[in-house]
Amino acid sequence: MIELHHLTKQYGDHLAVDRLDLSVPAGELFGFLGPNGAGKTTTIKMCTGLLSPTAGSAAIGGHDVIHEGTAARALIGYVPDTPDVYTKLTGREFVRFMADIYRVAPQQRDRRIEELLEMLDLKDAADDLVETYSHGMKQKTVLAGALVHDPKVLFLDEPTQGLDPRSARLVKDILRALCERGATVFMSTHVLEIAERICDRVGIIYAGRLVALGTIEELRHGADKTLEDIFLEVTGSGEVAELVRFLNDAEAA
Repeated sequence: MIELHHLTKQYGDHLAVDRLDLSVPAGELFGFLGPNGAGKTTTIKMCTGLLSPTAGSAAIGGHDVIHEGTAARALIGYVPDTPDVYTKLTGREFVRFMADIYRVAPQQRDRRIEELLEMLDLKDAADDLVETYSHGMKQKTVLAGALVHDPKVLFLDEPTQGLDPRSARLVKDILRALCERGATVFMSTHVLEIAERICDRVGIIYAGRLVALGTIEELRHGADKTLEDIFLEVTGSGEVAELVRFLNDAEAA
């Protein structure tokens, strides 16, 4: 469903994303990992059409995001790392607004809104103004808006940021259920434990380049490693990994 070919983004002398090649099939929950400034958010914004690539291409469901933008975006749901919500709308009004943007039929729209509000524990506050919501509630409201048209591909940038443990677990369960229904989920996260637990495959980007790709087992190469170990090794943080191991050994002693 997601096909990236030599995807590149350059700002002046800074190469934010460097010739990224990646394919993510339908039904996969893909974790996109990397340190701050590695190119994760830039990649997601190019995939969703919010940024134009300097070179290369991104296609969603066979539709080029730039040249067939309308067709590609119709397949996409997007949840940014910072929830951008119209605060003078109620939660219900915001989700209805998103449904109308995607031209969801009115009967289907109303049913879908109620399902999502129930699923995301937003029903009791659905008719309150968004400006009264906590960060976590705003994040879940944006997720409801991204899901209201039943997208084939869902992009999420740090989806559990600011969520309490119960809400974070709820979001993880929803993402897993979406993939089981055949949707594709592309998720960036700093929480390696989440990626290790729920992702089918992970890709690690560092300085704009994809430096590791595969299932957790494939990336371990037969060794007894956590995703954190792998992440620190491939992002050039070997000295950090050694320090962590030293401190753990000292604590055990």
